[in-house]
Amino acid sequence: MSDHYYSKTPTTPSQRQTIDATLRGQPVRFVTEAGVFSKREVDFGSRLLIETMIVPRDADVLDVGCGYGPIGLVAARLAAEGTVTMVDVNERAVNVAKENAERLGVKNVRILQSDLFEALPQDATFDVVLTNPPIRAGKSVVHRIFEGAYERLRSGGSLWVVIQKKQGAPSAFEKLETLFGDVREETKEKGYRIFRAIKQN
Repeated sequence: MSDHYYSKTPTTPSQRQTIDATLRGQPVRFVTEAGVFSKREVDFGSRLLIETMIVPRDADVLDVGCGYGPIGLVAARLAAEGTVTMVDVNERAVNVAKENAERLGVKNVRILQSDLFEALPQDATFDVVLTNPPIRAGKSVVHRIFEGAYERLRSGGSLWVVIQKKQGAPSAFEKLETLFGDVREETKEKGYRIFRAIKQN
């Protein structure tokens, strides 16, 4: 079976590189790796989520499917008085995310290899959950992310999701409405949608 970016232990030969980006007005440089999602550049969907997301300064944040870390590490800068937990099933992604956090001097992060929420403490809850979900892993995985986020969000907390219209945005919106009730399309660009689902109780 061929590797995917959601493989637990990629067997693709290592091929490290560095990429530069400007995110929320700040220049950043990331290490990326073969077998990790969007290794050549910060993908458009992640960029749109990063530029749109609202992360309070004292928030506890969860980034599900963090890859090499662009969303979660920017969130950690925004939540300077909070904490960010970043999870990914991909061992290689977790390793480069940890390296990127260190290179960028980001201290308020915890980066875990985890199949979705598996490695999190049972009682862990968050103010904000962020995800650029692994669409290629299938709808059931994406819906498990939504369900797990709902369970772990505090009252008034928000799940922020980026998803392409052609890759299931309408059905994702419906699923979020079923779970949360209050779901908003915060922005859209180039076929991508940013949804914000707010937990009411």
